[in-house]
Amino acid sequence: MMDALSEVTLGPCRDSRFLRPLRVHYTQNGTRKSWDFMKTHDSVSVLIYNSTRESFILVKQFRPAVYMCECARQGILPAPVTTGDDTPEARVPTELLPASAGVTYELCAGIVDKPELSLQEIAKEEVLEECGYNVPVENLRKITSYRSGVGVTGSKHTMFYAEVSDDLCVGSGGGQAEEGEMIEVVQVPLKDWQTFLFDECIPKTAGLNFAFIWFHSNIGPQFQAAKLLPSSS
Repeated sequence: MMDALSEVTLGPCRDSRFLRPLRVHYTQNGTRKSWDFMKTHDSVSVLIYNSTRESFILVKQFRPAVYMCECARQGILPAPVTTGDDTPEARVPTELLPASAGVTYELCAGIVDKPELSLQEIAKEEVLEECGYNVPVENLRKITSYRSGVGVTGSKHTMFYAEVSDDLCVGSGGGQAEEGEMIEVVQVPLKDWQTFLFDECIPKTAGLNFAFIWFHSNIGPQFQAAKLLPSSS
């Protein structure tokens, strides 16, 4: 139930498993400068295409950062409060936006936090946990790697492509409930990829958009030959 959102508060982040705020000072061409950034993990993502269903397999989940940015954009600003231990916090007004304001459609993805595993092995784990497909490592094709969040994190992201079929589906996915993950697996029919991609009412990530365009350029010609994908000409 992604919509059951209540008791939203904001507070300082003093200790995080995933982020570490830092400030770098440096001199560039004789000018002294500084920049604030976040040290965080690198990450992987996987564009999954199910050949049995002729559909892309994506994930849909609530993103608190997206939700709070949307609250700020709409002028719903938190009012300062103080908790019992004098920790400053800010309570979001009771007139909350619906949780759907923070829900996005994304590629299956995860952070790189297991040094004993290769990127392909981490990607394989994420596909199994989030989407329920047991994909052989050798079936994961690297698309490319790039820097994400260059103004804030500068972390490295590696994207893969995997073609699956229903016989590789061994579970329902949904992420790891013990870690608080609440992920919905969704399907986008191949024939509807352009409509989905350019519909601004469907919140989605830049990585997903890039992956769809890559598919159209690199995999699409094979599907056009098989009459599965209409030509864009």
